[in-house]
Parts: sequence; structure tokens; C-alpha cells
Amino acid sequence: MRNIALKLMYNGTAYHGWQIQKTQVTVGETLQRAVSRVCGEPVKLTGCGRTDAGVHAQRYVANFRTSSRIPADRLPFAVNTHTPEDIAVQAAFEVAEDFNAIGSCLRKEYTYRIYNTRIPNPFYVNRAYFYPKRLDEERMDRAARAFEGTHDFRAVRSVGTETKTTVRTVYYCHVTRSGDLLELKVCANGFLYNMVRAITGTVLYVAEGKLQPEDIPVILQSGNRTLAGPTVPPGGLYLTKLWYEDERLND
Repeated sequence: MRNIALKLMYNGTAYHGWQIQKTQVTVGETLQRAVSRVCGEPVKLTGCGRTDAGVHAQRYVANFRTSSRIPADRLPFAVNTHTPEDIAVQAAFEVAEDFNAIGSCLRKEYTYRIYNTRIPNPFYVNRAYFYPKRLDEERMDRAARAFEGTHDFRAVRSVGTETKTTVRTVYYCHVTRSGDLLELKVCANGFLYNMVRAITGTVLYVAEGKLQPEDIPVILQSGNRTLAGPTVPPGGLYLTKLWYEDERLND
């Protein structure tokens, strides 16, 4: 059996996240069905992590095992003939037997995009969070950087999948502006359910004057979700970068 890793990207608007579910259409289910058709046998895809309904991925990695002898470099073209236009496999590699898309992932980067102008743009619908009031990106950046380091992030997660620990290490968290588009980028060794969307909502509360940047360490220490900002909508969130020891899978 060969172990194959796929690099792919997807627009998550039409899907109920990555994780395969019994009653909802998901990215994982759609792609797994396409890969199985190409390989001529049932396969089980393991993704690099869950993404919520409506969340996108500019970079995603999944792996599967197969007895098919189709050369790896031919798989993207073959699989893409069986997927909708909003899912695209970009590359495929034969990887080590012990490789696991989620377990082998060292760190991830998510980007949350905010379209910050008075007039909405139809092309950003479900792709960025429309926020008409002018935002101070420097103040937002100070707030974002307060999340950096190793902390218990219970205060910025939604109740959902149980984890052994809510402690994570955030390597960087910052906000930049390019014209009307703001981006909050956060890189960590792992993420809790809705963590990035709650961080973004908290940073927006700071921009609105409802919180101060100095409040964030206190909020994190409290572990109290009600003290942090809201969970912002999913359409502005993208998985944008992954790190693996196998450098073929990195950007």
C-alpha cells in the first residue's frame, strides 16, 4: 500500500466544513469520493485539520493509502476531473508510511480577511467580513500581538470538540492593511474550535473601544469566554500555510 499526500485548495462556501458527516455535504466527503473513483477502490482521506462550515483553504493537505499504481504526478489531473470547481488538487506525492496529514503537521497559519470600507463589494461576499466603520489597524495589531506566546486559550474557543488541553503556542499574530483589506494572520502549533474567529472578534472589540489591548492577557488568564469578543462569521477565514518536515508539502 502506498501512502499518498495531496496538496489542495478549496472555496468552502458550499460545504459544511472538511470533516465527513452523515447528513451534510463536506469537502472531505466530496474529495474522498473523487479519489476513490480514480483509484478504483474505496479510500479514506485524513485531513490536516477540521475547518468549519464556510471556511476556505488556500493550502490544505490530506493523505490516503491505496494499492493503485497510478503515478502520483498524474493524480491531480485525474482527481480534478471528478471534483467541483471549488475544490482543486494541486500536487500529489508518495510519502513515508508513518506520514499523517494531521499528526505530522508542525504548525498552521490562518488568515482572517476584513473588507473595511463604507461600500460593499459583491466579489468579497462569503470571502471577507464586510465592516463599514473605519478600523485602526495599528491598534488592532497591538491587540493581536497580545495573543502571542504559550497560553491557555479557553477564553477564545467555542464549546465543541473535546481536547486533552486548551494550551497552545501562538508563534505570531498580527494585523496588516492593504487598501481596504485588513488581514489578521495567526500561526500556532494547533487551534481550538473557533479560536481564530474568536481572536478576530476580540481584536475588533479593541478597535471599537469595547476592550483595551491590555485587557487581553487578563481575559486569557480568566479562561472566561464571555469576556472576549464575538465569534466573527466564517467566510473571512482561510487556512493559508502549513509546515511539515517533508518540505514538498510546504509553501
